[in-house]
Parts: sequence; C-alpha cells; structure tokens
Amino acid sequence: MDTRNLGRSGLKVSLVGLGCNNFGGRTTIEDSRAVIHAALDHGITLFDTADAYGARGGSETALGQWLGPRRRDIVLATKFGLPMDDTGAKSGGSRRYIMQAVEDSLRRLKTDWIDLYQFHRPDPSTPIYETLHALDDLIAQGKVRYIGCSNMAAWSVVDAQWTAEMRGLSHFISAQDEYSLLHRKPEAELIPALRAKGMGLLPYYPLASGLLSGKYVKDAAPSADTRFGKDARTRERYLTDENWERVEKLDAFAKARGRSLLDLAFSWLASQEVVGSVIAGATRPEQIAANVAAVGWKLSAEERAEIDQITA
Repeated sequence: MDTRNLGRSGLKVSLVGLGCNNFGGRTTIEDSRAVIHAALDHGITLFDTADAYGARGGSETALGQWLGPRRRDIVLATKFGLPMDDTGAKSGGSRRYIMQAVEDSLRRLKTDWIDLYQFHRPDPSTPIYETLHALDDLIAQGKVRYIGCSNMAAWSVVDAQWTAEMRGLSHFISAQDEYSLLHRKPEAELIPALRAKGMGLLPYYPLASGLLSGKYVKDAAPSADTRFGKDARTRERYLTDENWERVEKLDAFAKARGRSLLDLAFSWLASQEVVGSVIAGATRPEQIAANVAAVGWKLSAEERAEIDQITA
C-alpha cells in the first residue's frame, strides 16, 4: 500500500483509507471486526470515523473493541461537532464542548490519543479562534496529534488558517469533503485554497454514494436495501439524466481498458496530488480488497484529459 504525507504535514497515511461510518449501525460488531482486520491485512493505515457515526458512538466503540494492540499501527482519525444528543447541547465547536467530546471519544476508542481530530462541520455560533485554541490545547496535552476540518467553505478554511497563523496556534492539515468524478465542485475554490495553505484533501463519497460502484442499472429501481433505495433525497440528487450519461461514458472508458467503474473512480481520485487518502466504507472484507486493488491503475495524462471531457 502506497502512503502519502497529508498536505505539507509529516503525517503519512495510506492511499486508501477505511471509512468507518457503517460500524455500530449498518454493520454488526462481528462484521466490523472482519472488515477492520481485512483493512489491516491489506496495509490500510488510515481509519476514519466520527463520534456521531453508528447511532452516536457505535463506530468509535467498535473500533475500540477490535483494534486492540494494532491501534498503535494505524492513523486513527475521528470527528466532533455533530449533535450527540437530541437537545443540541452536545454539539458544535465551543471550548466547553470540545473538552468533553474528546474525552468521550478517547474512552470509546480505548486510546490515549487521536492522530487526526477533525471539526465535522462549521459552527457559526462559535468564533473559529475559540475552536482552534481549544484544539491547540489538546495537542499540547498530547491527546491529539493533528487537526483537520470538514465541510467548510473555501473562505472559511482560509480564515481559519490565517487565524491560526496570526495567533500562533496549531492549524488544520486537512479538509474532508465530498469529491468524486460526479462531484467536482471543490475544484473551483476549495482545492486551490487547500493547495495555497498546504493542506491535504480527504475525499468522502468517492463512489458518489454508490452510483460509481457499477451495481446500479439505469431505469431499474434500486434495491430496497441500498442507499438509493432507502433515501429518496440521495436518490433524487444522484440519479439524474446527466449523471447517468456520464456514468455510461465512464463505464465504457474503463471497460475499454479492462477495468471496472470502481477502479476508475478510485484511481482518478488517487491521481490528484492534493488527495492524501481515498476514504471508502466497507461492510464486507472483499470490498477492502477491491478498493485497494483499484488504486493500482495509474492513469496517464491523456487518460485524465479524456476523463475531464466526460465529467468536467
């Protein structure tokens, strides 16, 4: 498994990361164990979760239960900020909440430190200086090694980095945002900002919620047990005529080269220099093997240009 530095930091991550959002919810505890061990066996070192995943705490609990002594072999990334109760009191980026949230995550994960602690989404009610100062204190205490952000507009990222620099605080080394062959919006503003500030990108939804997996067929109703089958909003967002046209062309492009649509989705992301690791969830060990194999396709400049004509 290839590794990359995340942005201009010294943190090295595997080119394919394991998204742990299914643990504690869609994936049972035992199935989670099988997926975690398969990821370790395939050389995946980046494990990405969040306190809110798995019905609030389930994902972190599963990781804490099954990693054991292998915890020291991985880069453990989690997030804070989404509501952890129904009142909204346990959420956001205030110092008061962050200090509580990190202790709760450390307890569930059964670890003394978090390698990458990520601000899950902006909190307009809290000044970014307060959030960054609290995170800087966690780094000084040894509870957190690096910090990152997620779902922030480009201008907010730049503002946060400027604030950290002016105040002498630790800064974000990464941003986790949606990015795929069917969602290239970050290229307009976010990715230029990340490059300018030396940050790496951790793309989520690399398969466009499954549309790039190759398991869906145009004009056929999605299975009830799939994301598109369960979630009407997701289905309406992705299953558009424009996306289907792109998918058909991308599928033909991949097949002409003896590859799958999934291979193309992963290898294209891996070809972007700003991308540190392609984060993908898995519910079965065999999906891990497929994800790892997918990034082995090294796209040429000519192939990337042809892909741009299809998707840009």
